[in-house]
Amino acid sequence: MIVSASYRTDIPAFYGRWFMNRYREGWAKAVNPYGGRVSTIPLRVGVDGFVFWTRNVASFLDGLAEIRRGGTPFVVQYTVTGYPRVLEPSVVEAERSLAMIRHLAKIFGPRAVVWRYDPILATSLTPASWHRDTFARLAERLEGAVDEVSVSFANIYRKTGRNLAAAARAHGFTWSDPDPEERRSLIHGLSELAAQHGITLTVCAQTDSLAGAALPSRCVDARRLEDVAAAWGLPRPVVAKEKGNRPGCLCHESRDIGDYDTCPHGCVYCYAVSTRGRAKRRYAAHDPDSEFLFAPTGPAEEAGPQTQMFMKS
Repeated sequence: MIVSASYRTDIPAFYGRWFMNRYREGWAKAVNPYGGRVSTIPLRVGVDGFVFWTRNVASFLDGLAEIRRGGTPFVVQYTVTGYPRVLEPSVVEAERSLAMIRHLAKIFGPRAVVWRYDPILATSLTPASWHRDTFARLAERLEGAVDEVSVSFANIYRKTGRNLAAAARAHGFTWSDPDPEERRSLIHGLSELAAQHGITLTVCAQTDSLAGAALPSRCVDARRLEDVAAAWGLPRPVVAKEKGNRPGCLCHESRDIGDYDTCPHGCVYCYAVSTRGRAKRRYAAHDPDSEFLFAPTGPAEEAGPQTQMFMKS
């Protein structure tokens, strides 16, 4: 089993203490956002690997070291885009993130970290030329530290469009959803820039954007986890079948322990947050000693006994 922590929120940046408390206990409870069912997810016994998703892993480095000592491989999916502050008001500076990625690669090996230039957002502040220039600068700084960069274009859900429109009115920019030809043109150019620095560009769940040397992404990748384990002297199979989360997704099966509307970074394009105010309120109410990242607010149905077998006695 692979545990994802988490594509719904930034656990390393904001909830690392909670995660390590649960890791030491060996399990965590998670609420399915589609129906509210509660499951108990193992975090030690039966876990083949972790995938962490973050923009700032600095406060979680000791946790990663402890997990490595425990013998479970992990991959850090690390987002760095370098966007203007009006789009990403509270993420750490790109240079600090680049330095941290290089630090992770030095300590845990280059297969243990994937750079995410994601999402690609088309605005008057970030036209295609801006993306090419910024991507080239970031790729140059990450040469030798990573072998893959995963990208995708922003999915404009209803809440995403609402938040983007509000930010555009407040800060005087415009935005658009590029057509397939525009997407492929940019991906073709970015894949060539990545290749110049020994990095393979992959596209996450958007096969109609593939162009040039770009390949489909597999963000939750059992084979990469096996490579990490082997580099640590822990050859072991990672058992997982391919089971994507949406059309075009090639990820291996995983269990996610995150929660929506809990990341206070405030990125205006975020699909996982309805409003930053709600996310900040929930973050302030978080209990790091809880079994749940966020406990259900009403009655919840407990999943069947098959998910209970990994609980500590």
